[in-house]
Amino acid sequence: MRFGFHISISEGFLRVVEKAQFRGCETIQFFSRNPRGWKYDSLDQEEAERFRQSIQSSNLSPLFLHLPYLPNIASKNSKFYNRSIDSIVIDLERAELLGATYLIIHIGHRMESSEDEAIESVAWAINQVFDRMKNSIVLLLENTAGQGTEIGYELNQIAKIIERVGERDRIGICFDTAHAFEAGYDLSNRDGIESTLESFDRMIGLKKLHLLHLNDSKTPLGSKKDRHWHIGEGYIGLEGFRYLINHPLLNHLPGIMETPRKDTVEDLKNMKVMRSLVQ
Repeated sequence: MRFGFHISISEGFLRVVEKAQFRGCETIQFFSRNPRGWKYDSLDQEEAERFRQSIQSSNLSPLFLHLPYLPNIASKNSKFYNRSIDSIVIDLERAELLGATYLIIHIGHRMESSEDEAIESVAWAINQVFDRMKNSIVLLLENTAGQGTEIGYELNQIAKIIERVGERDRIGICFDTAHAFEAGYDLSNRDGIESTLESFDRMIGLKKLHLLHLNDSKTPLGSKKDRHWHIGEGYIGLEGFRYLINHPLLNHLPGIMETPRKDTVEDLKNMKVMRSLVQ
């Protein structure tokens, strides 16, 4: 398994490789713009080209772009629904310019909509996105913890979304371990992991799984509270991660950690712990 972190672009794209290599990354995730706002500047073509060259000269692969936090395609009643569709289209284009292979999106909040309405809203939005942007970037749906009115915390919800997407070869899954655990999938032990993988394969198909977000959970099983924690220090624990990352159905996948950080010290600690679990 190739491990990495979400790398900040706060000091520019050209510092990304340096930051990633300092942390011992083999793969990375990043934003292409401010993750907490709608406004953005067009990508500088020269900077994008230099970024791609820096990536090509490194050992970082694959690259995952993450959509900003504000877009929500799970409710057609939201005044930001169409703007959210636009945002995904824009980042699909930016992913291609920056040399990323995948774009990760949060499935969203249904707000006052029913579950079925939310599923239809997400699928309709994705179909609109694919009609407007034709490229090779794979869109990854990230499972949720089920906090508030989040949709996509149950595997069957995600399966229903995919069933309604026309170009299914352009869509895949980013599976967040903390979110799954908080949603009720017990990843702290062998039996729970095997049961989860069986359900995933039956409902969605493991071939759709392209990335693991490797995060421990600060809250208990089924809490539906989204709280990431350091590897081995939460409710999933070391044995859960040891079994996950060495599993023959998963160990070929990249794994990105989104563990809490104030400085690089936490990242270095989490990387050390994760690598110590590899068998």
